[in-house]
Amino acid sequence: MTRILVALVAGLMAGAMVASHAKLPPPPPKSDAEKAAEAEKAAATKTKEAGDLAKAQDKAVANWKKNAASMDRKK
Repeated sequence: MTRILVALVAGLMAGAMVASHAKLPPPPPKSDAEKAAEAEKAAATKTKEAGDLAKAQDKAVANWKKNAASMDRKK
């Protein structure tokens, strides 16, 4: 009984290893509409991130200017 169980587990492990290394089929090609939508989304994300970065930089500069006198630095 133990030998059968060991052989079964070994076979399952070998099958799992083979399945994990199987090659997946390539994704279907994107249409022009999908490509345009993806590019538009990427551009919108880039614009939003640039705005967020500028806002954070402005906040950091304002904080530095506010606290510069208390740290004995020149403005």
